[in-house]
Amino acid sequence: MGRTVHPENLNAAGNGVGHAWWDELLHHPEELQAHIQERLASSLDEKAVAGAARYYPQTSSSVLLLLGCGLLERGCQQDACIILNRRSRLVRQAGDLCCPGGTVERGLDPVLARLISLPPLPLGRWPHWKKLKKSCPRKARLTAVHLATCLRESWEEMRLNPLKVRFLGPLPPEKLRLFTKVIHPLVGWIEGAHRFVPNWEVDRIVAIPLRKLLDPENYYRYRLYVDPDMAGHVDPTPRDFRCFLHQDGSQVEVLWGATFRIVTLFLERVFDFVPPDVSQRPFVPGLLNHTYLNGTRV
Repeated sequence: MGRTVHPENLNAAGNGVGHAWWDELLHHPEELQAHIQERLASSLDEKAVAGAARYYPQTSSSVLLLLGCGLLERGCQQDACIILNRRSRLVRQAGDLCCPGGTVERGLDPVLARLISLPPLPLGRWPHWKKLKKSCPRKARLTAVHLATCLRESWEEMRLNPLKVRFLGPLPPEKLRLFTKVIHPLVGWIEGAHRFVPNWEVDRIVAIPLRKLLDPENYYRYRLYVDPDMAGHVDPTPRDFRCFLHQDGSQVEVLWGATFRIVTLFLERVFDFVPPDVSQRPFVPGLLNHTYLNGTRV
């Protein structure tokens, strides 16, 4: 059956990584941002995920994969980090780590998209914006709308100032497996210290250093059990997924699912890093039940 991971046995230091080509890059934020922009530019010529167009905008959403240095009071003073939200118990998928973002609002977001396309604002400052508008106008419009969506949602969820975000580029769309939705991830960078203020959807903000995400020793199995009450709705067979474990103070955070796939795709594209085979590693137990799918909000 395999061993279960307990927090006290987790190697939180993440010291398994030797010197790699990207090691020095993580110490230089400006060079790191330029490198990310260059690598992500390669996805601009890719076709959208199959069927993505028919999901827009009714079940289309976008998320912001946010990076930065020295953003929180603890845990990420010098290292470049990915900033994630831990979902509150009032929303579905409670306890999961996720990128800020949400569903496209057809009335508002196209208007915001035109604003952020102006030269001083996040999309207007992006070096590839003019080229994308000329070579693929439809993709440019969709990118603008999706960036507007995730910036608006990031302000609502964590009071992220959109004027301080530097847009670094898009990632390919990601299809959810439990829900009928296509997620459009976009990568951004926020400069300097920032005081995030989570709303009711967010339990807390979690900063994960890129250095730890690039350490193969931090990857495990997530074993998802199904509540007997879900019988008839979901296959009751336990399933294993790859996951990343992060020691955050006294808590161990589990990154898995769609956000895991978005983050690891980013790592592959930017750092040529592929998570290791975890089939023989210890597992972390999880439970799929009605509360997880629907939340507890009344």
